[in-house]
Amino acid sequence: MDSSHKTQFDTACIHAGQHPDELFGGVSVPIYQSSTFAFANAEQGAARFSGQSDGYKYTRLGNPTTAALEACIAELEGGGVSMATASGMAAVSTAYMALLGHGAHAVSTDSVYGPSRTLLEKEFTRYGIQVDFVDTSNLEQLKKVLRPNTRLLYLETPANPTLSITDIASASRLAHEVGAVVVVDNTFCSPMLQRPLDLGADIVLHSMTKFLNGHSDVVAGILVTRSPELAARLKTVLVQMGGTIDPHQAWLVLRGVKTLALRIRAAQENAIRLATDLQQHPLVSSVRYPGLKDHPQHELSKMQMKGPGSMISFELNGGVEAGRLLMNTVKLSTLAVSLGGIETLIQHPASMTHASVSRESRIAAGISDGLVRLSVGCEAYEDLRADLLSALDSVRQQLTGADLHAKLNVNV
Repeated sequence: MDSSHKTQFDTACIHAGQHPDELFGGVSVPIYQSSTFAFANAEQGAARFSGQSDGYKYTRLGNPTTAALEACIAELEGGGVSMATASGMAAVSTAYMALLGHGAHAVSTDSVYGPSRTLLEKEFTRYGIQVDFVDTSNLEQLKKVLRPNTRLLYLETPANPTLSITDIASASRLAHEVGAVVVVDNTFCSPMLQRPLDLGADIVLHSMTKFLNGHSDVVAGILVTRSPELAARLKTVLVQMGGTIDPHQAWLVLRGVKTLALRIRAAQENAIRLATDLQQHPLVSSVRYPGLKDHPQHELSKMQMKGPGSMISFELNGGVEAGRLLMNTVKLSTLAVSLGGIETLIQHPASMTHASVSRESRIAAGISDGLVRLSVGCEAYEDLRADLLSALDSVRQQLTGADLHAKLNVNV
């Protein structure tokens, strides 16, 4: 290939960080399921541990299968160094631990993934760390809470589950003015739809459990940065805390990434059509989806993202009871937490993924009791539409029979 040609994203998903096995020519990266690696002699072992020589020593410190995955994701995110972790929360906790110390201040998106919030709110504050949670899509609110001792700005955009969108470039400029490091959870988009490092963020992280793996059979995470200093700090904390990934899980994610572009394209097309269908149903009071023109940050999403993605949140007339009935009525959509798999998943954030967040904090962040989150999969659109609309019609009938006017604020 012409050296001046820039590899397209779909091609990078299949080839980045990977090459045929040098020993046997295997096209698939081998699984190096070994805890430790032999040295040719004592001198080589000493040289590797002192950093004078490259090579593998112990899988917690590095593994060839893991290295292939890390090289792949780093390339997809636009370059830098990446570190694979045992879970998405291992990536989150590594970032917190590496960047925060006693007396430091952190700012986070308020409608962030529940455990990401509670880890800061309930655990890190025990060590003298101050935390503010704000609507980071409102730059004026963000500017008001940044301080000289702010060391971390943690963004999740689109946010989970409100799908509010933060201007990464503008937020990063504000944070850098006070010397803070900007971390962006890019799980909802994947690097196919959004590359935070290109927009000014310092670190990007993923729960690879979700879109990157895409098959609901792995728990994993990753951190990516272009800063050698941040990479060294993150790596030190990660290997010392022991949150590194197992090579077999790394291989599974590497396999999943090969179809990332295909899966996201198919799921996003389904989501675009389903969001419009939901808007038109009388039981649905509101739909939150970046691809809809009435989304508060619709124009920003078109500038910052390469597509609206496949996550939808919506509110039902009838609140929690309507949502409960819907989740118990759908047949094709699976009632389960997580997201980004090939199958469509539906869940209730207030009682599931965000149950650890206080109700007062949830409501303030826009996570109402009646909000339903839908991770749209790659099934045939006609089947997804039939399942969802049939279930909505059924719920509407059930609520009508149980005193519609008392439970719904709509005319029928």
